[in-house]
Amino acid sequence: MNQRKQLANRLLDVSLFSRCDPRDLRIVARHTTIAEPAAEVKLVTQGQAGDALFVLLDGSARVERDEVVVAELGPGDYFGELALLDPAPRAATVTTTAPSVVAVLDLRMFRVLLRDVPPLSAELLAQLARRVRDAGAVPTSAEVGF
Repeated sequence: MNQRKQLANRLLDVSLFSRCDPRDLRIVARHTTIAEPAAEVKLVTQGQAGDALFVLLDGSARVERDEVVVAELGPGDYFGELALLDPAPRAATVTTTAPSVVAVLDLRMFRVLLRDVPPLSAELLAQLARRVRDAGAVPTSAEVGF
């Protein structure tokens, strides 16, 4: 089995890609780069500009905001999508806590996939809406552009 097909199969377990069919997943896999950082490697740094979405395939990572651990990540978790949707600086630092395998989608490829893989766009919007709802934040009409 080739590496891209293996990656497409691994993406089946990632909630962001849950609405994608096998063809869609092959497209995503084709545009994804794989990185294998060691433990204690900062993948993103709070306050810096973001230019990639990360999917943790193996290993683990911690999320820190203002030097306080706010989450632990494991295989199937993803992060970095907000910086690709909004050019604001990264909201948190994410550091590997074990040797890891990470799928990386850069900004250009992410935009192509949002256009070419509609199920990805739909699931991303649904998950962002759940996060807003779960956080208790109700955006005003000005914030959503009405």
